[in-house]
Amino acid sequence: MVPSWTKRIVASLAIGFVAAATVLLGSALPASAADTSSVSIVHGIPGQPVDVYVNGAKTLTNFQPATIAGPLDLKAGSYDVALTKPGEPVSAAILSAQGLAVPAGKNLSLVAHLNASGKPTLTAFVNDTSAVGAGKARIVVRHTAAAPAVDVRANGQTIFSGLTNPNEASAVVPAGTYKADVVLAGTSTVVIGPASLDLAAGTSTIVYAIGSASDKSLTVVVQTIRGLGGAPSGVPAGTGGLAADHGPSAWWPLSLAAGALLIIGGGARLALTRRRTRT
Repeated sequence: MVPSWTKRIVASLAIGFVAAATVLLGSALPASAADTSSVSIVHGIPGQPVDVYVNGAKTLTNFQPATIAGPLDLKAGSYDVALTKPGEPVSAAILSAQGLAVPAGKNLSLVAHLNASGKPTLTAFVNDTSAVGAGKARIVVRHTAAAPAVDVRANGQTIFSGLTNPNEASAVVPAGTYKADVVLAGTSTVVIGPASLDLAAGTSTIVYAIGSASDKSLTVVVQTIRGLGGAPSGVPAGTGGLAADHGPSAWWPLSLAAGALLIIGGGARLALTRRRTRT
């Protein structure tokens, strides 16, 4: 017959492991399991700071060009987005989108930029957060500038050709530092760059070409999504190269520690009960 104190230890261990597993699984759930999406906002309209309203509520104040805000966690649904000059009401919006659909469990980037003819517009992109291989990185280039078709080069080699506004191109490449530039399609006329682009393993680096060729305001803004390769190190979240990782790797040690504390705590209580019983 199994002593009752042994049964209690086994039960305590089981509870501890179940608790640890629950925390682990909860922290490792993919974004698609949630009813929200991660939404980053990219300001690609040169020379015009804006206030950003979502469903009539001011979300960003004095949002500066060539910067990225977010990510914001938005529940799946339909949203009205408006951009105004700082301090002006929604009724005076300089750019707006009605009924913008936000699906569940996605990573999105909403870009305020100039179209090919130089007029302000909003374009939503769904970010690819699928895993890349070990030692690999994803590079994404989005043409959101008032400029003609362009080619994108890395280390002197063309990797994307004939890219037009508002389209994108992507590739998975070995992680490393690349010398990148943008040229007019089919020519060697450089319009942006060259600049060093650090593609870290397990990341997606999204480069937005913004501004206007005619106004000579062409530039780029860069967004980074982390935790896409090897052992998971982050729930994908859009950043402007600034936001920290939020992912399973940060929670696993805490989860294991929590489980261990539950197990140790349960064992300590049982040991103390046994000593008191013997006494």
